[in-house]
Amino acid sequence: MQLVDWAVVFAYLAWVISDGIRRTKNAREIEGYFLANRSLPWWAVGLSVMATQLSAITLVGTTGQGYADGLRFVQFYFGLPLAMIVLCLTVVPFFHRAKVFTAYEYLERRFDAKTRSLTSLLFLVSRCLACGVVISAPAVILSIVLGWSLTFTVMLIGVPTTIYTMLGGVQAVTWADVKQMAVIVCGVLATVVVLIMGLPDDVSVGAALHTAGAVGRMQTVDFTFDVTTQYTFWSGLIGGMFLAMGYFGADQSQVQRYLTAKSVDEGRSSLLMSAYVKIPLQVLILLTGVLVFCFYLYTPPPMLFNPKHQAVLESGPAASEYQALQGEFAGAFERRREAARAVAANRSDDASKAAFANADGEVKAIRDRALGLVRETTGDLAYSDVNYVFPTFILTQLPIGLAGLMIAAILAAVMSTVAAELNSLSTATIIDFYRRHFRKSASDRHYLRASWAATAMWGAFATVVATYATSLGSLIEVVNKVGSFFYGSLFGVFVLAIGTKRVGANAAFIALIAGMVTVALVGFFTPVSWLWQNVVGTVVVVAVGVALSYVFRETVKSA
Repeated sequence: MQLVDWAVVFAYLAWVISDGIRRTKNAREIEGYFLANRSLPWWAVGLSVMATQLSAITLVGTTGQGYADGLRFVQFYFGLPLAMIVLCLTVVPFFHRAKVFTAYEYLERRFDAKTRSLTSLLFLVSRCLACGVVISAPAVILSIVLGWSLTFTVMLIGVPTTIYTMLGGVQAVTWADVKQMAVIVCGVLATVVVLIMGLPDDVSVGAALHTAGAVGRMQTVDFTFDVTTQYTFWSGLIGGMFLAMGYFGADQSQVQRYLTAKSVDEGRSSLLMSAYVKIPLQVLILLTGVLVFCFYLYTPPPMLFNPKHQAVLESGPAASEYQALQGEFAGAFERRREAARAVAANRSDDASKAAFANADGEVKAIRDRALGLVRETTGDLAYSDVNYVFPTFILTQLPIGLAGLMIAAILAAVMSTVAAELNSLSTATIIDFYRRHFRKSASDRHYLRASWAATAMWGAFATVVATYATSLGSLIEVVNKVGSFFYGSLFGVFVLAIGTKRVGANAAFIALIAGMVTVALVGFFTPVSWLWQNVVGTVVVVAVGVALSYVFRETVKSA
C-alpha cells in the first residue's frame, strides 16, 4: 500500500465517523435513536438493508468462491424474491401498525413475556457471536495480507464502527450504509474495469469467460435434489427462501431497518429493492471472482495466496519440496496459458477445451499439494487460501489509489454489517430487557444514555470475540451455521403469531424450544446441509405449536 492508498482509507474512516457524530442531533430521544422517528425514505432503507447483508465475508469470500468455483453460489439467493414478497404481505404491515421497537415486542402482545424474552435472548446470542465473526473474517485476512497485527486490524474495524453507531443511532447507521454501498459498488466496478483491461489484447471478455466456462465456472444452476449438497437450485429456492424469511422477518438487525421507513408501503419498497437488486449485485461480485480467475490465466498467480504461509514454507523444513513445487507450478501455468489462448482463439474446438481443462487440473493439483504442505506445517486440516485471492489481487495488481479504495470498500462492507448489528443488539437489550424488566419508567435521556452504554458494551464484546474467533475454523461456515441454527425456529414463532388464531403462549414457547432442539440434532448428527435447517426449524415449530394448541386449549390474545 502506497501513501495515497493509506490516505484514501483514513479519509473514508474520518468521513464515516464525522457524519455519524453530525447526526447525533437527530437522535436525542429513543424513537429517533432506534427508529429515526420512522421517517427515512424507502431507497435509503433499501440500501441499508443491502449494506447490512453485504459483509466483508461476502465481498472477500464470495469473490474467492467465484475464483475457485464459479457462479454456482448465486443459487443461494434464488428464494430471496419470494421471501420478500411473503414478508411484504405479512410481517411488514403487522410490525408497522403495531408501532413496536423490536420484533420480539410484538410477541409479548400476541403470546406472553417469556416468549418475548426467549426470542430476544436467542437473537442476542446469535447476533453477538455472528458480529464477532463478521469482524474477525476480514481482520484476519487483512492483517496477513497487509502485514498488520490482528489486534490493530480488529480495532481499526471495531472502534470507528462502535463510535458512530453509539453516537448517531440508526440515523448514522442508515446514512453510513448508503455511503458504504456507493463505495463498495464503485470499487467493485472499477476493479472489473481493471480486470478487463488486464486481459491480453487478443483475448476479448467474451472469449475469457468462455474459457472459464470450459472448466465449469460459468455454470449457475444445478437441478440436483440432494439435501446434503450445499448449493443447488432447490436448496437455494426452498432453503434460501426460509433462511431469508427468518433473517428479514425475525432478526432485529433487519426488522429494525424497515421499521425506520415512513410508511408500510415504503417499508415494502425497501425490501423489494433488496430482493431484486441483491441477485444482480451478487452476480457482479461472483463474476469479479471469475474475472480474477481469467486474469490469472494469462498473468502468473502466486502458488499460495496467503503470504504468511508462503513465507513459512520458504524458510521451513519443507523449503526444498516447496521450491520444487514452485518450478512445477511455473511450467504448468505456461501450459495452461497456451491452452487458454487456444480456447479463446477457437471457442468451438472441443479438443482445445479438453486440453485446457487438463492443464487447469494440473495447476490445481500442484496448488493442492502446496496447500497440503501448509496443512502439515500448521496442523489445520481444513485450511484453504481462497479468501486471500481477492485481497492479494487488490494489493498486487490494482493501481495506486484504487487499491486504497478497495481496502476502504472491504472496511465499508464489514462496518455496515457490524453497525447494524450493534444498533439492533442495543435496541433489543434496552427495549426487551432493561426497559421491560428493570427500569420500566424513565426519561428518554436515561434510556438514550443506557443505549450508548449497551452499544459500547456490545462493540467491546464483539471485538474480543473477533480476536479469538480465528480458532473456530472456516469463518464463512461459522456465520452461515450460526444464523441457520436460529432463524428457522424464530421465524416459526412469528408464523404462529401472525398466521394462526388458536395457538397460545405456552404452546408457542414449547414449540420454539422443540424447534431449536430439532435443528441442533439435525445440525450435529446428520449430513443435511445448513440451508435446509431453516426449513426444519420453521416446520417443526409450526407443527408442534398447532398440535399443542389442541392440548392446552389456552385463551388466545390478539396482538
